[in-house]
Amino acid sequence: MAERAAPGGAGPEAAAPVPAGPQAPELSREEKLQLRKEKKQKKKKRSEKGPAAEPPELGTPSDPGQPRVAAHPMSPPALADGPNDSKKPTGGKSKAELRAERRAKQEAERAQKQAKKAELSQAATAAKPRLTPTEPQSVVKRLPEHVQVDDPAAQRKLAKKLERQQVPLRQDYGTKVNLFSHLHQYSRKKPLTQQMSIPSTVIHPAVVRLGLQYSQGIINGSNARCIALLEVFKQLIRDYSTPPNEELSRDLVAKLKPHISFLNQCRPLSASMGNAIKFLKKEISCLPDTLREEEAKEKLQDTIDKYLREKILLAAEAISRSAFEKINDKDVILVYGCSSLVNRTLCDAHVKKGRAFRVIVVDSRPRLEGRETLRRLVRKGIHCTYVMINAISYVLPEVSKVLLGAHALLANGSVMSRVGTSQIALVSKAYNVPVLVCCETYKFCERVQTDSFVSNELDDPDDLIVLRKGQAQLGGWAENKSLRLLNLVYDVTPPDLVDLVITDLGMIPCTSVPVVLRVKNVDQ
Repeated sequence: MAERAAPGGAGPEAAAPVPAGPQAPELSREEKLQLRKEKKQKKKKRSEKGPAAEPPELGTPSDPGQPRVAAHPMSPPALADGPNDSKKPTGGKSKAELRAERRAKQEAERAQKQAKKAELSQAATAAKPRLTPTEPQSVVKRLPEHVQVDDPAAQRKLAKKLERQQVPLRQDYGTKVNLFSHLHQYSRKKPLTQQMSIPSTVIHPAVVRLGLQYSQGIINGSNARCIALLEVFKQLIRDYSTPPNEELSRDLVAKLKPHISFLNQCRPLSASMGNAIKFLKKEISCLPDTLREEEAKEKLQDTIDKYLREKILLAAEAISRSAFEKINDKDVILVYGCSSLVNRTLCDAHVKKGRAFRVIVVDSRPRLEGRETLRRLVRKGIHCTYVMINAISYVLPEVSKVLLGAHALLANGSVMSRVGTSQIALVSKAYNVPVLVCCETYKFCERVQTDSFVSNELDDPDDLIVLRKGQAQLGGWAENKSLRLLNLVYDVTPPDLVDLVITDLGMIPCTSVPVVLRVKNVDQ
């Protein structure tokens, strides 16, 4: 067979031999695209790894000085793609193998990206400055206003809020103990109307009268303060009229806010008052728009009456029945201060049930509230003994049980009550005397507190001045810079010092307070 010379006078080495027989079919479009992709990927790998990282491809000279020889497009390895899968395309790999390679490459790239993201996130976390235990946090969030008196920024914010509501700011009195400098301290000597200019157009006269009674200590006790507050709110609702182009459910809540702020300036709100206000606001916001104004006002007044009847009056009756089971004949019961609920329980057990027992009334200065308890019990014919709190260790050996009232029950099971309660519970625990606390569930509070320092109330320090033979030993305490008086109102008793809490839901341990709060939230 004669060889055919290549055009251009090239020798036989430069020409590729063409096999005899029928021509092989050309590559399809998909296969050409696949070949291009593979070549691009190989070039990219070579550029990343360097020219010496991979062996030279077919048709690529290993030495740059050698001439490049182009591969013939119809060379035998490129012919092999037909209908049969056993025949392999250029590169000696089937379609399935190529797919598997592509999938493996994609997974490797994805894993590489995820590793880079993880490294970046770790670097960002490491770059954030961490506060050491000794470093104090710059801002304490969601702290109530009445426990930020020593924070100038919080006081400026409170002053602006009261100015918007047209409510005057009450000034503190005297020098406070450093540990309680974050709390308000007011004086009862100067009437509130002389300290504050009260705008009659904004504050209802009934609310002004109630605030004066709070500040002068005329209305005392958690239940009495809450009942007086709800009665005043009923009068406020009766005298309310909806402005034009306003909704009652929105405007009435806005009208209540300055009145609540004014009462809070007169004396910090109790936990029972806070729960009652929250309940009333929720009832106002849930009023349907279809109701007329008079119907809505009547419904709100009926709701307040129902709250007073169920949460306070009927709850006290249920607690009295439950506590009667714990009172036996010839018992010696120790009580402290003046709790309306404890007094009712003892009077019902003696008068209605005929139980014969003796009561030891423990009292403390400066309020001396136990004298009112003594008067009420003696009037009902109950045999009583009256002692001061510094004598409880002498009378506890003859006591069979301790019955105490509560200002509030906190979410961690602690009991917040009149200052001195925790001391009585502690000494009673030492003498193995059971401590029972009577408390309605509407006084249960979601606040958590383990001490008496963070949130408390400071009373007038001048109440601690006692006249003896016409002389007051602490008369000029305000001028003495090294002397400061502390008149705390409440203290916190830890739950392990309380054996049982008698509520309108029954007798429960202190640890069940969160369960009651959760059930109440679900019901509401």
